[in-house]
Amino acid sequence: MAGDTGETRARVIAALRAEPATTIQLATALGLSINTVRSQLDRLERQGVVVRRSARLGPTKPAYVYALSAEAELRTSRLYVPFLTQLLHALAGRLSPEEFDALMREAGRGLLPQPLPRGSLADRVSAAVDLLNGFGGLATATHQGQRYLIRSRGCPLAASTGVHAEACNAVESLLAQYIDAHVSKCCDRDERLRCCFEVRPGPASGRGAVAAS
Repeated sequence: MAGDTGETRARVIAALRAEPATTIQLATALGLSINTVRSQLDRLERQGVVVRRSARLGPTKPAYVYALSAEAELRTSRLYVPFLTQLLHALAGRLSPEEFDALMREAGRGLLPQPLPRGSLADRVSAAVDLLNGFGGLATATHQGQRYLIRSRGCPLAASTGVHAEACNAVESLLAQYIDAHVSKCCDRDERLRCCFEVRPGPASGRGAVAAS
């Protein structure tokens, strides 16, 4: 079925990158049936690729206007990563090492999602793994005596941490506050960048961590 092909999906996304449109407008512009376009839009909406922004009056009933989601726009851009990497270069050149480190940790804490995980340390470490994977990591956790090791087969910030190791501190501070525990990085930087964080019991502490209230 033509509407289920990757090519059709790509064409719909490309059309919505140009401008938001209704189902009928997309079908007309792409030379596809309304049912095919509607099927693609339903699937893309469930995946968070498109959103329904508003409704326009149609001949019989309101017609929804579809647009790419902010997350999808981000995925299609090739400028964010080089721009942010260059921004880190500029900041590192203007700030002292201590100021740059503090700024990275503050940025990491600013990413703190809500609600915060509760339960045992094991439960909170599991939530931290899910958080890293939500950022694009491939993380797992192992229990070793009094500590946990969270390791990832990659690094979501590889473009930045490859040059500025301080960017790892952003994630370290984020995790410490997220799970309210001692977190210290142990990342592998020898061959391929791989995240590693050691988690120990106790309230979050260390440089940049937010003290428990």
